Amino acid sequence: MGILSLLFGQKTKVDLSELIANGAQIIDVRSPAEFKGGHLKKSVNIPLDKLSTSIKKISKEKPVITCCASGMRSSSAKSILQKAGFDVHNGGPWTNLKKFQ
Repeated sequence: MGILSLLFGQKTKVDLSELIANGAQIIDVRSPAEFKGGHLKKSVNIPLDKLSTSIKKISKEKPVITCCASGMRSSSAKSILQKAGFDVHNGGPWTNLKKFQ
C-alpha cells in the first residue's frame, strides 16, 4: 500500500464475486415491495428500518454484503452492521450483484 493510500484512507477493493462464491450472506435492505419486484436468489430481505432489531438473524461467522436499489441504504446498513462487529461490504445496487450469481 502506498503512502497516499495510507494518508487518504483508500482501501483495496474487495472482490465481491469471491465473497459470494465463498458463501457471503447477501442482505437486501430494500422494502418488501421492492424486494418482491426482483431480487438475488440467495439474498435475504431485511429492510433498513428493521435492521437494528433483526441483527440476530445475521451470522457473524460469514462476511455480509449489503445491497439496495442505488447503494445509499446499503451504505447505511453497512455502517450499522460494522458497529455491531460484522465483516460487511457495501454491494451497492442489487442489480450490480446479479452477475455473480
